[in-house]
Amino acid sequence: MKKIGYSAAMALAAFFIGTALTVSCGNENGKENGKENVDVGDGDENEDTGGKADYAKGADLGWLSEMEHDGVKFKDTDGNAADVLESLQKIGMNAVRLRVWVDPPGGWSGKEDVVSLAERAAALGLDIMIDFHYSDFFADPGKQDIPASWAGDSDDLDAMARHVSEHTTEVLNALKAKNITPKWVQIGNETTNGMLWDCGRLWTDKEDIPDGRKHFATLLNAGYAAAKSVFPSVITIAHIDNAYDYRDWWFKQVREAGGKFDMIALSHYPQTNSELSWKEMNAQAIENIGRLGKEFGCKVMVSEIGTKSSDQTLAAQITGEFIREAGKLDAFAGVFYWEPEVYGGWKPAVYEEKGWGSYDMGAYTSDGRPGKALTELFK
Repeated sequence: MKKIGYSAAMALAAFFIGTALTVSCGNENGKENGKENVDVGDGDENEDTGGKADYAKGADLGWLSEMEHDGVKFKDTDGNAADVLESLQKIGMNAVRLRVWVDPPGGWSGKEDVVSLAERAAALGLDIMIDFHYSDFFADPGKQDIPASWAGDSDDLDAMARHVSEHTTEVLNALKAKNITPKWVQIGNETTNGMLWDCGRLWTDKEDIPDGRKHFATLLNAGYAAAKSVFPSVITIAHIDNAYDYRDWWFKQVREAGGKFDMIALSHYPQTNSELSWKEMNAQAIENIGRLGKEFGCKVMVSEIGTKSSDQTLAAQITGEFIREAGKLDAFAGVFYWEPEVYGGWKPAVYEEKGWGSYDMGAYTSDGRPGKALTELFK
């Protein structure tokens, strides 16, 4: 990638630094906006709420509208036909997470779809997280594909930062026009190895990319500044995978490169590492939440969790033990179950086209009711 400047995007981001919340991650001196950071990672129970933590109990429901379009039927825990949002709220859900793609297949998880789902969530008084992937499809540690409409600017960092800014602003203004104010905005999804490859990539299989972290910070800050320009009080989030793996170095390096974020987010799938038991993965994730919160002086969200759905009792044990321990941490901001509403072998149309199997970590029963993993998680 050719060397290019990024002063314009950095200047825009710098303008909004003054809007950072008191929950913002601190700097090396332990201060943000002239205020001492609160110690949020000591592992003590939340004294202000009498031991009952105040945190998000959420679900990522990005596939919901497509499932409804396909005629999938849902029930509440009593077996009665029910709206998914209403039935999950009934058992304790207080927040939803909605992903945004730039020009997605079929329009699912595009701007209009997200606004429609957000309207339904807002009508119920649920808190909302908007999860920007900055891609036309899923972005994760293994792929961070540039949207097709941005591909012509793949080696121009300033242009890519403008795309990030404009897309973020456009989606959030569409929500604002409907009087919807998200509580959180996630700038990129599982950006462990950066975003918008190769423009904002951090390393290859062989080595670190020169200036990769500075380039990633520029893109991160473009999203940060755009989010703050529409909703000055929104909590911006930097998100990586594998909560069981303590990677404070990632957040240190991003911050040292000038990257801005108010909150840390992690993904946690405690049955996906063959070398660790789910109990070990839960324990390590909980320890890491406390450590990261204390080290960076901000809250830590588990913005994705999922368990194998074949054994409802085991799934409930996994989520129950996790939330009981994580909920004791002052650093803990909450948890979102990823696509719990999937059941019965359903898969999106694009999966059918690609010949992929269905998602196997849904948390609904075979007859379309919220399963035990959710009733434990949302208690």
